[in-house]
Amino acid sequence: MSNQNKRRNFDSNFKSEVAIEAIQEKLKMAEITSKYEIFLSQVTEWKKEFLAGTSSVFENKKQIENKKTDDSVALYEQLGRLQMDLEFLKKKLL
Repeated sequence: MSNQNKRRNFDSNFKSEVAIEAIQEKLKMAEITSKYEIFLSQVTEWKKEFLAGTSSVFENKKQIENKKTDDSVALYEQLGRLQMDLEFLKKKLL
């Protein structure tokens, strides 16, 4: 089996590096494709995905904070219920 038939997998760091180079436009697209040995369509797709996902960087911080708050509230509620159940069972046993 030759290496030419194997599909290459790229990690997110590599994709973002290529996308940033494409966005900066310091090199022509043809130069980027030959530098990284990838197809032009792949570079344009990664560039579009990168630009589409940039707004989520700032949204995620708020979502993570809200989720932590929601999780902690739910845990405190559950803790309160368990403490009440424990007190109830202690009284029942005595």
